[in-house]
Amino acid sequence: MIRIDVDMNKCQHYGQCVFEAPEVFHLDENDKLEYKAEAPDEMLADLEAAADVCPMQAITISRG
Repeated sequence: MIRIDVDMNKCQHYGQCVFEAPEVFHLDENDKLEYKAEAPDEMLADLEAAADVCPMQAITISRG
C-alpha cells in the first residue's frame, strides 16, 4: 500500500492533484480538498504525478 499525506497547512485547494489521481483526491462541495490516506501500489505513478503537480508541494507519498 501507498500512504498519502497532505499538509493541509500548505494546501491551497487548487485541485491539480484531482486531475492526476481522481480516485484518491477530490474537492468537496466547498472546494476543499479531501483525500484517501492509502492507495494500492498500482497507483504509484498517478500519485507521484499528483505530488509533482501540486503548486504548494503539500503532498507526501510513501510505501508502507
